Amino acid sequence: MILGFRNILEGVQFGGSTIVENSQFWAGVNSFLWLPGEAIFHFLPVGIAWSVTRKMGTTQILGIVLGITLVSPQLLNAYAVNGTSAAEIAKNWSWDFGFFTMDKIGYQAQVIPAMAAGFLLAYLEKFFRKHIPEAVSMIFVPLFALIPTIIAAHAIIGPIGWKIGQGISFVVNTGLTSSLSWLFGGIFGILYAPLVITGLHHTTLAIDSQLIADFGSTNLWPLIDLSNIAQGAAVFAVYLLHKKNKKEAEISVPATISAWLGVTEPAMFGINLKYLYPFVAAMIGSGIAGMVSTLMGVRANSIGVGGLPGILAIRGEDMLKFTIPMVIAIFVPIILTFFFRQAGIFNKIDLVGAGDAAFASDPATLEGAQQIAKTEIPKRTLVNVTSPLSGEVRELATATDPVFSQGIMGQGVIIEPSEGVLTAPFDGIVSAFFPTKHAIGLISDAGVEILMHIGMDTVKLDGKGFEAFVSQGDHVTQGQRLLTFDIDLIKSQGLIVETPVIVTNQDSFQPDVSGQLPRRIQSGDDLLTATKI
Repeated sequence: MILGFRNILEGVQFGGSTIVENSQFWAGVNSFLWLPGEAIFHFLPVGIAWSVTRKMGTTQILGIVLGITLVSPQLLNAYAVNGTSAAEIAKNWSWDFGFFTMDKIGYQAQVIPAMAAGFLLAYLEKFFRKHIPEAVSMIFVPLFALIPTIIAAHAIIGPIGWKIGQGISFVVNTGLTSSLSWLFGGIFGILYAPLVITGLHHTTLAIDSQLIADFGSTNLWPLIDLSNIAQGAAVFAVYLLHKKNKKEAEISVPATISAWLGVTEPAMFGINLKYLYPFVAAMIGSGIAGMVSTLMGVRANSIGVGGLPGILAIRGEDMLKFTIPMVIAIFVPIILTFFFRQAGIFNKIDLVGAGDAAFASDPATLEGAQQIAKTEIPKRTLVNVTSPLSGEVRELATATDPVFSQGIMGQGVIIEPSEGVLTAPFDGIVSAFFPTKHAIGLISDAGVEILMHIGMDTVKLDGKGFEAFVSQGDHVTQGQRLLTFDIDLIKSQGLIVETPVIVTNQDSFQPDVSGQLPRRIQSGDDLLTATKI
């Protein structure tokens, strides 16, 4: 919301000038709000590298140090790269080692370089911890893991990221000037949101600026604006679907407002990517709206004003026409979000059936679960989660489905079961039991929310091969049999039987894996600990 408010102060014009140009007070407010609104994006790689090490169970301070090396003031700020010539970068922004040079370029607001570097650091640390004696590991493991990662980040990972960005810029420019520009408008409308995830969307600003310089206006910025509106509409649809979930409403309502003011990150990372289907619905709605906008020849006089106020940046003769793709960008994502959820399309965690709310959408529908949610749990309370299955337990990142492997739903582990018996990992309440019996949600007596999803795409079996021994709302004890499933039947249908066991309320409980992974485990053995935060 802060970013959206700054967009209005800086971009909306009244009488030929913006609010900050007319008022020293609002100019000061706008300048100050940079700190809470945009500072985090400049240092985003620090948070990303830290979160990767946290997810991988390696040393988190090393992740922070790695992130800092990607945004150090010694480097050319990523936001300034497009405006800096190659000659100036070679002269003033490079390390010269005599026989080769390396660019001193930062990666502010970049996701892919920071994430790739973070995983490299984590794997190197795990490798060296296995091969370096424990007596000297404190000295040599950080050194051998961190230094090569920093070198690789600046010599290989980062430059590849920039090459990807340059390639995208070329494609965008070619598409906008071709005879198939209307088709490109649809494709760009679909793909812009994924670009925001990677941080590569910053490359489009240079294209917009060049189009304005060459033609006095740009037909790219309207497409970006429509993507903002579509993501906000999808979040609003999720809010309508999950109105009873007050905790989620605290995220979805501000995220909707923020997206409709031109800042989509809260909407995408807070809600849409978590459930996936609203993200896809927004992409499709944005694509259709972008195609219509390009066909109608809508152009913007300036860039910077996003979301619903973005119409103020559109050429005067195009403003009325732009309302049509704006309406499309609002209603198509809302309709598709409702449809995808009900039909189970692009939706594996928010399914509904026979009037029952799925665990992901409204876990507090049961009276017992509501009482647990109201109970005040002291911070640092430790909850032990035992294994609900016998088999091999692995890191969640190895999951076949990216919805689980990327931690979109929560953190935990993957178990490859050797027996088709699922037991309760703690004392608690069955908060959700999918009609197809392939997934079950529990809330412990201390408030830890667990989702156990038997296999991948096993919803297609429609309950075949599954037998339930409990019902939604039942109170269960640790080790109690919840359901059985036919492993051979699942595999015979060409499906994978690996089972994610994840803590879905990681904003309240910090999950940590017990023991080394991968390893064999028996039902009832210690699997995770969840600490109240």
